[in-house]
Amino acid sequence: MRVKRSIGIMIGLFCVLVVSMAGYICYYATVHKQEMFDNSYNGYQAQLQKENIRGSILASDGTVLAETVTDENGAEKRVYPFENMFAHAVGYSTKGKSGVEALANYYLINANVSLPEKVAYQAGEQKIPADNVYTTLDVELQRIAYESLGMYKGAVIVSEPSTGKILAMVSKPDFNPSTIAENWDTLIQDKNNSTLLNRVTQGLYPPGSTFKILTALEYIRENPTTYEQYSFQCTGSYSADGEKIRCYHNTVHNQVDFTKSFAKSCNSSFANIGMRLDKDEFAKTLDKLMFGEDLPIDLPAKQSHVEVSSEISNGDMMQVVIGQGTDAMTPLHLNLITNIIANDGYLMKPYLLDYVENKNHQIIKRFEPVSVGTGYMSAEETEALKAVMQEVVETGTAKKLSGLSFSAAGKTGSAEYSQNKEESHAWFTGFAPVDNPQISVTVIIESAGSGGDYAVPIAKRIMENYLTR
Repeated sequence: MRVKRSIGIMIGLFCVLVVSMAGYICYYATVHKQEMFDNSYNGYQAQLQKENIRGSILASDGTVLAETVTDENGAEKRVYPFENMFAHAVGYSTKGKSGVEALANYYLINANVSLPEKVAYQAGEQKIPADNVYTTLDVELQRIAYESLGMYKGAVIVSEPSTGKILAMVSKPDFNPSTIAENWDTLIQDKNNSTLLNRVTQGLYPPGSTFKILTALEYIRENPTTYEQYSFQCTGSYSADGEKIRCYHNTVHNQVDFTKSFAKSCNSSFANIGMRLDKDEFAKTLDKLMFGEDLPIDLPAKQSHVEVSSEISNGDMMQVVIGQGTDAMTPLHLNLITNIIANDGYLMKPYLLDYVENKNHQIIKRFEPVSVGTGYMSAEETEALKAVMQEVVETGTAKKLSGLSFSAAGKTGSAEYSQNKEESHAWFTGFAPVDNPQISVTVIIESAGSGGDYAVPIAKRIMENYLTR
């Protein structure tokens, strides 16, 4: 009897194990069906490519950004009407996939049409049109960003703070997705330009003075009732422990308060502020603001990093608080922090896909805004940052953005990246209108110089076009 009972228990446990495994496999296949579909080992994808014509990718207004055309001999070719302009955002589908071509691959291959329609296509020996994907991209904003960057290397991301919609995404150098197969070897061997790299999500740069947004946040956080009483006499430089920080071009700002220090981007004053910060608390703030962790986006993105701890020297701390030293950020990350401020402490997940339609214009799937959460900053902190960022535009380094029909707020940056102190990347990040932010823009131009001179005019063109249509 004992043997029979033991065998019965083992059989029972085995059955439970099998049912549990089957249940988990079904659950995993349901939750991760798109991930499994896109797996290169999945032969079903190749079968669908034989049966269906890859769907089109469209801008938010229905403008075609990518489509498959068939010649008289039945040969298919993926065509990108705007060539280089949407290269990194839309991506490519030959030699692998990137951008929207990768994000939306599942929908672009599948055809959601009725069975009679499928039978009719198959009876006529025709391939079935797969679903089309509408993006959040705005053609006019993309054009302005693309043309404004000109021959410079750099990146521009434009988004909607309240929803997370990405309205434009430009990275240069760029490429023509239509000829990616012919130029593949040249592109991957060009290590100097990293043309295939999407600098918006994968370019790591010293943030320069745009990082003062975070330094200012920490000072406000540690001195909530007294930060406005701050005062400093700028002589053009600041020294501590044998280390010296100089203001940009050795400018002497004289007597400055907290707001003017930020608006004029006074390095000396911010080095002084940095010496007053609690290093451990600052490290906690930076950790909360996604340094050293994956960003909430479905595109491949690098982690930003900065080294702050109680162990770092005062000299290193002075470099950190002005956006130099070990600081490295992606334009995407800076844009997300800008959106947190614009959106009163809430962060919305950035996204590129708006909705999917079948060939009969029936909506198959709609992508809704998703909140990443709160707790990044309090409403009081975002209001304080909005005020000083608006002062940057009204009286400070981004004054070229003032005097328009709408208000704007932002922060410029001139980030040194080599031993030559005269060489710097030009940054700007900001949003508009201040009271009801509808658009945020983050710009970096490599080796251009001053953010106020080069990056701000690009943001101005983009904001002006969007808000005055």
